[in-house]
Amino acid sequence: MAEWAFWGCLIFLGAAFITDLRRMRIPNWISVLALVTGLCSRGFIYGWHGLLFALCGASAGFAVLLLMYFMGAVGAGDVKLFAGMGAWLGVWFSLQVIMYSVLFGAVIGWIIVLSRRETGRRMRNIISRTAGFLLLRNPALLRSGKDSEMLRFPFMLAVLPGYLCAYVYL
Repeated sequence: MAEWAFWGCLIFLGAAFITDLRRMRIPNWISVLALVTGLCSRGFIYGWHGLLFALCGASAGFAVLLLMYFMGAVGAGDVKLFAGMGAWLGVWFSLQVIMYSVLFGAVIGWIIVLSRRETGRRMRNIISRTAGFLLLRNPALLRSGKDSEMLRFPFMLAVLPGYLCAYVYL
């Protein structure tokens, strides 16, 4: 992986981290700028091969996060930001960041649940919805009925450490 691409993308992740913590929202200008600069820089430095690399990375990051968006796990800003990250760093690195971010997100989620002392209620809810799905084969039972029941936190809290882990281990 190119060092310049790691640091270039980190600038956009830092901006997204700050705005996500403050407003639980990632502005489009950050995501679009990350995507455009990733495509242009790869295309300029490596030519058509670099542009293809960036397009494949952007598509992979976008597609995987889009699935997570439809499941209600992330917001639309995260989806667009991962397209920009993929343009900078490619398919493999994007998939690694997604994997580590999901793991960090699970840890953060459990820390929040344990600190609020709602573990028992949430576990009963998960078990009852899963059992209902297995017995009735109705996928709607897996989704939470109330939006207030969803555990919400800025996903960038998990993405930034996931990004750094992917860099260290890749």
